[in-house]
Amino acid sequence: MSPVETDQGTVSFVGMGPGDPELLTVRAVAKLSEADTVVVHREGCPGEILAHCRPDAEILDASEGDPVALVGDAAKAGRTVVRLFRGDPGVAGPLAEEAAACAAAGIPFEIVPGVSAATGVPAYAGIPLTDSRTREIRVIDASHGGVDWHRYADPDTTLVILGAETMVAEVAKGLMTAGRPDSTPAAMTSLGTTTQQETVVSTLHRLASDTKGMESPALIIVGDVVGWRERLSWFETKPLFGWRVLVPRTKEQAASLSERLRSYGAVPEEVPTISVEPPRTPQQMDRAVKGLVTGRYEWVVFTSTNAVRAVKEKFLDYGLDARAFAGLKVAAVGEQTAKALIEFGVHPDLVPTGQQSGEGLLEVWPPYDKDLDPINRVLLPRADIATDTLIAGLTELGWECDDVTAYRTVRAAPPPAPIREAIKSGGFDAVLFTSSSTVRNLIGIAGKPHNVTVIAVIGPQTAKTAQEYGLRVDVMAEKPSALTLADALAEYGARRRAAQIEAGDPLRKPSQMRRGARRRR
Repeated sequence: MSPVETDQGTVSFVGMGPGDPELLTVRAVAKLSEADTVVVHREGCPGEILAHCRPDAEILDASEGDPVALVGDAAKAGRTVVRLFRGDPGVAGPLAEEAAACAAAGIPFEIVPGVSAATGVPAYAGIPLTDSRTREIRVIDASHGGVDWHRYADPDTTLVILGAETMVAEVAKGLMTAGRPDSTPAAMTSLGTTTQQETVVSTLHRLASDTKGMESPALIIVGDVVGWRERLSWFETKPLFGWRVLVPRTKEQAASLSERLRSYGAVPEEVPTISVEPPRTPQQMDRAVKGLVTGRYEWVVFTSTNAVRAVKEKFLDYGLDARAFAGLKVAAVGEQTAKALIEFGVHPDLVPTGQQSGEGLLEVWPPYDKDLDPINRVLLPRADIATDTLIAGLTELGWECDDVTAYRTVRAAPPPAPIREAIKSGGFDAVLFTSSSTVRNLIGIAGKPHNVTVIAVIGPQTAKTAQEYGLRVDVMAEKPSALTLADALAEYGARRRAAQIEAGDPLRKPSQMRRGARRRR
């Protein structure tokens, strides 16, 4: 390669894997975080991958111009460029031509391998490409046709065929003509490594008819190793695989819940039903924070992560940190609230061991003892619509409460029309309600969920509210924790799947039970 000018940019040809954003390599993440310009076919690129880019990075759609020209112009302008490819750059893609163009122009480049669809998709389908009997793999790019199938007639070789979605019958006929038995096991997997993945196991003789209507991209696996699928399928057998689950919470609160749902194979969609706003008059919170510092309180009670966030933000305004809680006793209602406090640097002294609620906190709260407690005052920073149950209980135990509005909760704006339509028409498989207010607000801004949608609630009070609105409650968490609710929904999904298998019924998600819904194989 010729000497490079000092103001010349660089290019990284990066593989982003076959679909699952979590298959992105560490090196790929580092390159994306450094990039000034990213060139990629936007339609086939998950948003989670581009989230690794800097906010000011330029994203160019390769489908709207010549990728070679887009990459070259950006590099010649001195920019750090990432050219993203689906799968691995060197497998069934234009890497050779695009990298050669950089070499000819004297642009320095590197190649960052990615997980290839040829290996990643079979792994997600539960099909190992080799075993103790089959030791050879042949990867074939059939997208341009003209394949001499006689070269692939060896029955002891696994074939992975890319780009053959529109010519399944031609592929199967070619292999059988070349000498492969018509009973040879074959499988086709579409939308591999995503939560829309679908795998059909068949034989060469029946493959074309059995896979009719499957979506692209897809690949075909031919050989005896397909027989492992029945025992090794791990991805498509997750309890909530492909379930579209509505999470009606604030975005900050929904993050850990959505992560847990994804671990069960679900596709969570976060729809805010409330917006958290500062109090209309901040003076009350100002006085409360000053009281914390000057020793006015014996206890501070946090009933939500929003309360922790509100106090933390007020601390920042005053230049304070967690050390201001020194000498105070801190209580938290719920695991998530306790976690938020710990992240702030405050370890709560009291968390309910049973019911994670105000009532549960009262069960373990000590009565005021003038000999043991120098101060009898409790600070309770809460939402403007909080109930008085906790205050009444603390008062009965001899404590005085300063009930302070730390934040306001207002109904969020309605979600986009497609979301509203999916809620009402049964497009969601499940909806999780984490409070009575999420029930009321979701119905208020988007309408009532369809009767095929599984309704999961965090506790008895939320269940009661859902039933008052005419909803059938299918799942209730054993304890009022959002993550426990996700676990309970997964258990429900596993039982439902097992019942369908035992009855010999097709595996169908709740949304596929509505009239006119597409039925998976």
